[in-house]
Amino acid sequence: MNLTVRRSIRSHVLLTLFSLVMIYPVLWWVGAAFKSNDEMSSPSLFPTHWLWSNFTEGWTAIPKYTFTHFYMNTFELIAGVLITSVLSCSLVAFGFARLDFPLKNFWFSILMVTLMLPTQVTLVPQYIMFNAWGWVNTYLPFYVPHALAGGIGGPFFIFLLVQFIRGLPKDLDESAKMDGCSWFGIYWRIILPLTKPALVTVMIYCFLWNWDDFFGHLLYINSVDKYTVGLALKLFVDSQSALPWGQLLAMSLVSVVPSLILFFMAQKHFVDGIASGAVKG
Repeated sequence: MNLTVRRSIRSHVLLTLFSLVMIYPVLWWVGAAFKSNDEMSSPSLFPTHWLWSNFTEGWTAIPKYTFTHFYMNTFELIAGVLITSVLSCSLVAFGFARLDFPLKNFWFSILMVTLMLPTQVTLVPQYIMFNAWGWVNTYLPFYVPHALAGGIGGPFFIFLLVQFIRGLPKDLDESAKMDGCSWFGIYWRIILPLTKPALVTVMIYCFLWNWDDFFGHLLYINSVDKYTVGLALKLFVDSQSALPWGQLLAMSLVSVVPSLILFFMAQKHFVDGIASGAVKG
């Protein structure tokens, strides 16, 4: 056995060991979703008796509501966020990539600076403003910022789309102008359809980040009737009774299913959007 083969075997063994270490918490999580409370402290990775009832009981564990209601709330919130974010960010990106206006480079530099601005910096003033407007306990604090290209990931989405649009031939714009098309018509009829790979990437990021945005949902949503899936999991914690760990972990396992399905279904578009944006930029 030559030196190259030995190094390859050694590398694969080490990578396998590290992979097992990394995936162990996930395997424990999956196994614990089927355990009873008595087995949670057991060192075994998987339960001796698989409790499938954790899923059915956990689904209806919240009084007056099932997780179907919380899923519908979450999809309602994210659907509005996706639509407003895609339209606003693509429109702003089109302006930066195709139009000439005063201080264009300055404003684009300001946009890039906001990429490094932590969301915690604007958290307090945003909450005070939305509370004064009576938007707390509604979905408007999520819809309106995204409609103005300022929601979660807005500057990043604009930057990604700008890089993609700059790679499209400007001859398309000139041809459309000769046919009497306005700038908005060029954006809507030509640029927007051609940016499909980048738009799919934006939608995937937007979905995942807003699906996982527990803190934002906790801050602005107060009533259980409007709770999202992440907030509904918090309702399992009751200081007056024993925590049903099996049901909680079962529902948390179910909560990641939409994200996994979306990622694997759109993985090709996700990679194409990132790669094409990087190359063309």
